[in-house]
Amino acid sequence: MAKGIFVHRTDSIYDDSPAERYQFPKQYLGRVSACIGDWIIYYEPRKVRDTRGYFAVAKVAHVTPDPAAKSMYVALIEPGTYLDFPNPVPFNGPLGLVERGVLNDQGKISGRAQAAVRPLSTDDFNCIIDVGLAEDLSFLPRIGATPDATLFEERAPFAFEIERDRVANLGSRLVRDRLFRRRVVAAYDSRCAVTGLKLINGGGRAEVEAAHIRPVERGGPDIVTNGIALSGTVHWMFDRGLIALSDDLEILVSRQANDPDSIRSLINKTGFAIPPQRALERPHPAFLAWHREHCFKH
Repeated sequence: MAKGIFVHRTDSIYDDSPAERYQFPKQYLGRVSACIGDWIIYYEPRKVRDTRGYFAVAKVAHVTPDPAAKSMYVALIEPGTYLDFPNPVPFNGPLGLVERGVLNDQGKISGRAQAAVRPLSTDDFNCIIDVGLAEDLSFLPRIGATPDATLFEERAPFAFEIERDRVANLGSRLVRDRLFRRRVVAAYDSRCAVTGLKLINGGGRAEVEAAHIRPVERGGPDIVTNGIALSGTVHWMFDRGLIALSDDLEILVSRQANDPDSIRSLINKTGFAIPPQRALERPHPAFLAWHREHCFKH
């Protein structure tokens, strides 16, 4: 097993869905196959406008030929492992170059940096994870919030212990929920998408919560396009199917609600959910359709 970098961009010609699959040509089969059972980090190239740099982590489950495209293969992502970074990591930022493996013997950036799939050392993986998942205490949950001690606990300075801590955190539901909240709340600028309210408490923390559109326990990934920022009451109604969203984000009110007029009074005047500023962070139609089919009380 080996860790790796998978280059991805939203306007890619490849049939990618980062939380589920990564399509690639045969030339990268050996490198991708080496990552089976291990973690990879997604990277968006520097030439992409407003690039996110290293923006997510996931685990490769297995690799298979793509039945729909000749000479193409697909790396299938292990369900429940994809995680957006709340802190996108630049290729070469304030901390310098985080992927040291692209340097040649002279310390210069080599042609390896252009490869769409490339191996990643454990040290570089840990460096990127540490920056991408660094804590921001202002985004802790509003109630019952205590930092997960595993993020701050000192460990013996052995490489296998350090790596084990990183991987354990990536699988922790408590950690993943907190990081997902940070990612979603930031995307929506701390504003409830349904009411339009942006409430900040006395400690400077947002009132809004991060709702999974398709719940994790029912196969939903921790990706920003499977999330929406909602106030507590609206989150409760959304999870119970009293409201839903159309593909164009129109807010739908269930005919089974016992007080639909009160629900409508909470909705912002446009009648549509307020989307994130960046189009790539909008709720994905596939997740919205799942919620309408499986949760919404028509």
